[in-house]
Amino acid sequence: MHLSFSGRYWHLFPCLLMLLLLGCGTAKQTPVASEPAPPPYGPEVIRQRVLESEVGKNRFVGFALYDPALGKMVVEHNADKYFVPASNTKLFTFYACLKMLGDSIPALKYVVRGDSLIFWGTGDPTFAHMDLKNTVAYDFLKNRKEKLYYLEAPYTSTPFATNWGWDDYNYYYQPERSVFPIHGNVVKFARKGGPAQLYTTTPAIFKPGIKTDTARYAHGDAFVRAWRTNELTYYPKHASPDFAVEVPFIPSPDMTVKLLADTLKRKVTLLKNRALPQGAKTFYGLPSDTVYKRMLQVSDNLFAEQLMALCSGTLSDTLSVERAIRYVVKNHLSDLPDAPVWVDGSGLSSMNMFTPRSIIALLQKLQQERPSDRLLPLMATGGRPGTFRSIYKAEPPFVFGKSGTLAHVHNQSGYIMTKSGKLLLYSFMNNNFRVPSGDIRNEMVRIMTEVHEKY
Repeated sequence: MHLSFSGRYWHLFPCLLMLLLLGCGTAKQTPVASEPAPPPYGPEVIRQRVLESEVGKNRFVGFALYDPALGKMVVEHNADKYFVPASNTKLFTFYACLKMLGDSIPALKYVVRGDSLIFWGTGDPTFAHMDLKNTVAYDFLKNRKEKLYYLEAPYTSTPFATNWGWDDYNYYYQPERSVFPIHGNVVKFARKGGPAQLYTTTPAIFKPGIKTDTARYAHGDAFVRAWRTNELTYYPKHASPDFAVEVPFIPSPDMTVKLLADTLKRKVTLLKNRALPQGAKTFYGLPSDTVYKRMLQVSDNLFAEQLMALCSGTLSDTLSVERAIRYVVKNHLSDLPDAPVWVDGSGLSSMNMFTPRSIIALLQKLQQERPSDRLLPLMATGGRPGTFRSIYKAEPPFVFGKSGTLAHVHNQSGYIMTKSGKLLLYSFMNNNFRVPSGDIRNEMVRIMTEVHEKY
């Protein structure tokens, strides 16, 4: 555009210029509508995070967050719905033990008859355990002057609980339940230094019977036990250069005596078809907290099952995981918001069902049984050895609890300390997803870390 002024209009130019400048200035100063401020971090924001996560990963989520200082639930989502808990079940087993067992684990029972010591099992899973290095009951039997006679105590539970995976029989996490576990009811194979080195077998009595097959096994396992026998086969083509593999063996009274004689290096005789003698004494082994800690932190399934058998031993001489569960539900858990569907001690069964709000109630009960300084150190802890070792890494630790994983199931429940100083109780349950469980774990960690930092 070209502006042309004749001489008679030059006196108007300053006014025109001022109008143009004012117009430009006004345009620049026009206020822009600002976005609304985000809501303060609180229950509604946490609930929204959970809802978004549930939709994003296409799964069924139950969530409950409880504030003891307020005495109320601050966030609930499907908290009254039943979920498969997996190893969150071990929190219920832990509570049962706190109500029914003492400070030390009953290791065995015995009577002395002349020059004979007759003994039987209580369900204690720690005898000659390869990780705990427990020698308390071992030393007792090893150093007795009497002849040793083993008697099998009555036991009504099946080796596998209802709905356990039968095809998991060959894996370390599913050893069979028994009256007198030895070596954790597993055979351990280990090798260091590569294929040129021989592998070790513990207990060694299994080594002579191991077959070697140079073919490839269909399931790709290096060591395979036959379905209902203790025959073991080694497949070297599936073995890593260095390995540590545990395979469950089938317990029996004869196997128990054989293993006892092998580890004690003295004769042990099996007594058959005999009732338990009257007037038995109880020999106590490890501190109970040592056993609870292993069950909770590394999620030891055999420990959980055997602890419920130990609980049943306080009711009668006949050991039964199921009887102990029924007793605890009736006498100690009748006030839960939702009646638990509880069938085993470990959570391996997908028949177990609990609601998030009932788990919160259980966490409150645990606090009533133990002060925090004795309760929290037993739990899996963020960044520390155990099932939380790779998550919630911070100092000081801020999450203490229990994870639980089965196919299409991944949960966490426990206690979380916020930066503001609140100790909250939470249960975060996830069922029916198709993505890797690691994706679900990351979602829980993301949301609970935000709760820690901002709530």
